[in-house]
Amino acid sequence: MTKVDIVEAIYEKVGFSKKEVAKIVESIFDIIKEHLQRHDKIKISGFGNFVIRNKRSRRGRNPQTGDDIEITPRRILTFKPSQVMKGGLNRKDTQTGEHSSTE
Repeated sequence: MTKVDIVEAIYEKVGFSKKEVAKIVESIFDIIKEHLQRHDKIKISGFGNFVIRNKRSRRGRNPQTGDDIEITPRRILTFKPSQVMKGGLNRKDTQTGEHSSTE
C-alpha cells in the first residue's frame, strides 16, 4: 500500500476532495516524523507503537571480504503492533477455518 492508496481509500470513505485528503494524510505523516525526530514514542491505540531505539556500536564482519569491521552506533525505528492488531491479523475466518489474509 502506498500513500496514494491511503489517500484514495480515505477519499472513498469520507467524501472530502482528494486534495483535502492528501493534505490531511501528509500532515499526519509530518506530525509523526516530527515526534519521532524528537525521540517521542508514538502510540496509536488499536494499532501499535512506534519507538526510536539507540543501538550501540558493535563488531561485525564484511560478508564480501570476511574482514572485521565496527558497525557505528545508530538510531532505529521499531514498531510493535497492539494486541488488537495482532488479534485481527491472527483471527480465523469462522466459515472457512483459515486465517484471514490481506492479499
